[in-house]
Amino acid sequence: MASLSSRILNAFSLREMPSMTTLFSGYASLATAFLLIQSLINQFIPHHLRGYLFSSLGYLLRLWSAQFTLVIEEFNGITANEVYEASEMYLRTRISPSVSRLNLSKAPRDKNLILTIENGEEIIDVFEGIQLKWKFICSNDAKGRHDDTQRSFELCFNKKYKEKVLGSYFSHIFDMSNAMKEDSKVVKLHTLGSLHHDRGVGVWGSINLEHPATFDTLAMEPKLKKDLIDDLDRFMKRRNYYKKVGKAWKRGYLLYGPPGTGKSSLIAAMANYLNFHIYDLELSKVRRDSDLRRLLVATKNRSILVIEDIDCSIQLYDRQVQTNRDKPVEVKAKASSNPHLEGKPLEIKLKASDDQVTLSGLLNFIDGLWSSCGDQRIIVLTTNHKDWLDPALLRPGRMDKHIHMSYCTPKGFKLLASNYLGIHENHQLFREIEDLIENIQVTPAEVAEELMKSEEAEVALSGLINFLEQKKTKHNKIKCEERKVGAEKEDSKNLTCKVQQ
Repeated sequence: MASLSSRILNAFSLREMPSMTTLFSGYASLATAFLLIQSLINQFIPHHLRGYLFSSLGYLLRLWSAQFTLVIEEFNGITANEVYEASEMYLRTRISPSVSRLNLSKAPRDKNLILTIENGEEIIDVFEGIQLKWKFICSNDAKGRHDDTQRSFELCFNKKYKEKVLGSYFSHIFDMSNAMKEDSKVVKLHTLGSLHHDRGVGVWGSINLEHPATFDTLAMEPKLKKDLIDDLDRFMKRRNYYKKVGKAWKRGYLLYGPPGTGKSSLIAAMANYLNFHIYDLELSKVRRDSDLRRLLVATKNRSILVIEDIDCSIQLYDRQVQTNRDKPVEVKAKASSNPHLEGKPLEIKLKASDDQVTLSGLLNFIDGLWSSCGDQRIIVLTTNHKDWLDPALLRPGRMDKHIHMSYCTPKGFKLLASNYLGIHENHQLFREIEDLIENIQVTPAEVAEELMKSEEAEVALSGLINFLEQKKTKHNKIKCEERKVGAEKEDSKNLTCKVQQ
């Protein structure tokens, strides 16, 4: 044993170790050789061939390695990658003390703080005895623009467990993420473009929908409200039925009526009732028909796609008047659209351009082949002037159900009084208010605004009566002036006839 120890010490004696000069000389020789080889490669081997050689070398090295890597990118083309989304939610439950940097956030309606890992951080997970290493990668484009940020996860594990990881492990991840979604039940409001606090990238950015509207608080006619709820429930249960009859599992609703009648509140109530996300589409920000298809594909299932005030968004006119798109077209205003413009000519400039959304593109977007790219989707259009829209846009299959959001009714007023003042039984002032509401046009928004002016029922209701009486007086004055003008026109017409005779 002693002789063995002495031989080992002699083998590593200081006298046989190279000097520092020798070490630096060897390092310099290696560096020089490396630079010479690199120069020769760059000089004599074409760029595309160098890439091929390096990739082949990397492939050979990976064959020798026992590790296998999966890359999970946030987007698959223009659509969101569901594997990435599920992995991100799952990894929130696997953050260990060894992770040094985390991103902390919380939206107003979120129940808990949200922790996500930062760029370059790693998480070690163990599943059925298999060790798996996750790494988060986040990179910007050369100009550092936020919209071009690319996010992905890299998952490394022993290649002999590949089938189990792709099978049972990812099934476990999806089960966990679905349970977390069901537990949170936060409805999202999506808009075009990324928001400054939104970690998602792509055509849609989102925030939590904070609108508290429910069907219980909507000032709608009870029969109309029940009919809509029954229609939504029937739609949700008919997956197999839609498949059997060969129709895409979607439904369209047209909400029409004057401003202030609760169209936006109804959309929020539908989203809260179904737990569907809302995609708010502003057509004025969409440049061409192809962008519409891109936006539709990027929406998720179980969602409501909303186009508000479609009659004001872009110039979507009735195709019957588009006989010459390069010339102005004169159209007579309809009495139902605007009584003050009845019969007067309206000049519409129909400019031919490919850099705009067309009615044909919108129709195909709602009910064409691309509309079948998803399930459980609801499309809602709102307008103040239903008669201004092309009939093709309103037919069943596109807008399956038309809902008229009317002026406030006595039943609607009682519901508002219950919501705002806590009056659940008849009040002594109710009869007077109901008589006034039946004889004038007042929106639920106007009634709600008056009820909010005081928390005392007597004061609020008295204020509402004064408001309604003023509105009635103004309405009667306008009617009187219209009758006077009409009488003057009739007298002038009769006088003209007498002169001609």
